[in-house]
Amino acid sequence: MPLVCEIVSVGTELLLGSIANTDARDISQGLAEAGIHCYYHTTVGDNPGRLREALRIARERADIIITTGGLGPTCDDLTKQTVCEAFGVPLELHAGTWERILGYFERIGRPVTENNRRQAMLPAGCAVLENDWGTAPGCGFHAGDTWVFMLPGPPKECRPMFQKCLMPLLKSLSGTTIVSRSVRVFGMGESAVEDRLRPLMERSLNPTLAPYAKEGEGMLRVTASARTAEEARRMTEPVVAEVLELLGDVVYGVDVDSLEGVVLELLEREGAGLAAAESCTGGMVAARLTGVPGASKRFAGGVVAYARAVKVNVLGVPDTLIDRHGMVSEEVALGMARGCCRVTGAELGLGLTGLAGPGGDGSGVPVGTVCIALFDARDGSQRTLRRSFGDERDRVRTMASLTALDMVRRKLTRGEGRISV
Repeated sequence: MPLVCEIVSVGTELLLGSIANTDARDISQGLAEAGIHCYYHTTVGDNPGRLREALRIARERADIIITTGGLGPTCDDLTKQTVCEAFGVPLELHAGTWERILGYFERIGRPVTENNRRQAMLPAGCAVLENDWGTAPGCGFHAGDTWVFMLPGPPKECRPMFQKCLMPLLKSLSGTTIVSRSVRVFGMGESAVEDRLRPLMERSLNPTLAPYAKEGEGMLRVTASARTAEEARRMTEPVVAEVLELLGDVVYGVDVDSLEGVVLELLEREGAGLAAAESCTGGMVAARLTGVPGASKRFAGGVVAYARAVKVNVLGVPDTLIDRHGMVSEEVALGMARGCCRVTGAELGLGLTGLAGPGGDGSGVPVGTVCIALFDARDGSQRTLRRSFGDERDRVRTMASLTALDMVRRKLTRGEGRISV
């Protein structure tokens, strides 16, 4: 059976919300890669009694316990002492670790205090996880049916120590590998996706198929467990193929990071540049695109045309067009798209105009209405659409920017939108 791990994060600052628990996230991702299930995250303050209780519960339901935090030199760093008491393992001075600590302080030119010696007190007979990123070493031991590993709390120490020191051991313990594939979806609601895929989800045991909601879009994760990564990946392929067949062109990518990343890859393949003229989104399309490394090769630039004067004087949208159709109209969006192509020299131009709310503009156009246009300067082709995204400002802006990018994706896949893997 697959091994089960519980992560016990120690630190009152985590409970107070002073810092985010990125250690647990990073370790969970690594556990999945190592083929080890993680069913529980427990967070406990710097209190020996509550930590002992958390360890007692974890020992009953997990094969592996990984603690983070509480390995420092101060009086409230009690993780090692408490863990060793809970498992009946004595602490002893580890000479090699003490020498490393002395050498570290000598290198940085700071004096060693007596409390630093606490960091060299380790469980008897433990495996030492060397800390090349700080002073507190990690460690691990086997007690009865349970493996226990302790890692320092600071992410700059915990993350590399976990990856370089602990992951190889976890993979050897597990004997299996988990491979996950992500299928990214835009243009179909979460409930509709689940309804269409429910029979496949119910019969998929290994691999499993599970939906995850993201802001403005959706993701499906196909996860397989096997002896090797190659075998697990092969197991995912029929399920991924069936998802693509069932969902069709609302799938914008498999194992990709973002819609904007896909758009930039398609632009590169096409040898085309893109520009955006944005009103209600205030530069969100440009921000998404420029958040992808290398975007400058295919994203020419953008204009935040919030005011009418910018639409007219910068983008060249005629005053008469705005008077006739209104600021929030497909005609004005198209004029903006044309204008940004002219200003930047890009082959493709996006224009977005709308009312994000919460108040209207007196024109009678409902809040949440957005008009988007895509213009191709190479052949003069164009597409416009009008959508209503509700009355919540952030959602309107997010959905408008994603919808605009999806228009470009569909244009560059020749309107078919389907992908193959």
